[in-house]
Amino acid sequence: MPVRLNIIMEEGVYKRLKRQVPAKRLSAFINEAVRTKLRPDKSTLDAAYKAARMEAWRNTLSKDWTLTETEGWPE
Repeated sequence: MPVRLNIIMEEGVYKRLKRQVPAKRLSAFINEAVRTKLRPDKSTLDAAYKAARMEAWRNTLSKDWTLTETEGWPE
């Protein structure tokens, strides 16, 4: 659910923002900019790691590196 927010911004940044971003895209632009600066929360990271674990190419890559992990070590 969207939330209304009042912010204070440097005048120069505001002028650049108004010049470069269409008025109807201003909220979306600011939302995306803030989102990219915030660290992902734990649930987002967990979901990404679980999804990556299911990717076939990662499993293939992991198998390729198995030999290098033990190569040259006494058994």
